[in-house]
Amino acid sequence: MRDMTLTVVHPEVDEEEYASLSVPTHRASTIVFGNAKAYAERGARDLDSYSYGMHGTPTQRILEAQLTALEGGLKTVVLPSGQAAIAAIFLAELTPGDHVLIAETAYPPVSGFCRNFLQTLGVTWSTYPPGVGAGIAEHVTPRTRLIWLESPGSTTMEVEDIPAIVAIARQKGIRTGIDNTWATPLLYKPLAQGIDYSMQALTKYPSGHSDILMGSVCVNDLALRKRLRDIMRMLGLHTAPDAITLVLRGLETMAVRLAHSGSVATGMLQEIAAAYPVEVLSPVLETCVGHDIWKRDFAGASGLFSVVLPEAWESRLDAALDSLQVIAIGASWGGTRSLIAPMTVAAHRSTHHPRNERTILRISIGLEDPADLRADLSRFFDLLAKA
Repeated sequence: MRDMTLTVVHPEVDEEEYASLSVPTHRASTIVFGNAKAYAERGARDLDSYSYGMHGTPTQRILEAQLTALEGGLKTVVLPSGQAAIAAIFLAELTPGDHVLIAETAYPPVSGFCRNFLQTLGVTWSTYPPGVGAGIAEHVTPRTRLIWLESPGSTTMEVEDIPAIVAIARQKGIRTGIDNTWATPLLYKPLAQGIDYSMQALTKYPSGHSDILMGSVCVNDLALRKRLRDIMRMLGLHTAPDAITLVLRGLETMAVRLAHSGSVATGMLQEIAAAYPVEVLSPVLETCVGHDIWKRDFAGASGLFSVVLPEAWESRLDAALDSLQVIAIGASWGGTRSLIAPMTVAAHRSTHHPRNERTILRISIGLEDPADLRADLSRFFDLLAKA
């Protein structure tokens, strides 16, 4: 071959003795084929094979397999974000005329997706109140095809009786899906409770460093995986291999990070509840809706909890937030840095509760020294509480 060709065609090298602990990052758009017959029959390849870069590389297959093992499932798909993962589930299950029932406490963009997109396609939706359990039957309609759960609930942390909801759904032939981002499969395994779609935002604890957007869905039914992959193909949903590599790296320390953040957060939220006239929201506390269910079903707590502020404190909130020296102000969670974010939930709730009208602080505990975090939070709450 001439020089110009040699600059393009890569030589083969012997990899027989090459064994690295790190996962190689395979980047690809084009997948080539060994012969004409293989190319002509590429459409017959199974979903775990390779035919085009959009459908995955070996790097992605490793992440999918690792997540599947953690979830205790059969197959996993990886998507560009947690919201993309939720949307793919809804689009895989719902057609015009169908109805989806979602947790009132779910991540707010879920209802936004229903209102602004699915509704325009003829899919109806409604919500059910927190802690409904077997009472979910009263909210199901003849056209309900999917029940969407999130437990603990977004911001307000109510825990659902998932086995009770799944039992009703199965009696009525309704699929179920859950956002399991708070717990990750290390603390709760939804598929073992009969959930059909177990989704998590890999953006949070699996990535662990606040620099990646990604989501995943694990299932125990190959037909459901096929539906998801069909939706992903039609919408052109692809996840970059370099981002996947970073999530694979994050997974290696997730168990240690999650255990540490959960332990530190548990101590701090109990101290805050004892020291200040605030309402702390966490399934760790007996006052949380579903605390007994959390003790029954979950292996522990993550590092995320919320604090409801008294109305009289709200005028001092900006100054108190500006005083923070260690904890950063920002959304998302699950990274190495502790975060705090003021939230309002009234616009997303139908069930009346006094706390829904208040400012709620969502706090994510990271990996800083606990003494520095305690000092920062003590200064913060003391400024809020001053007469």
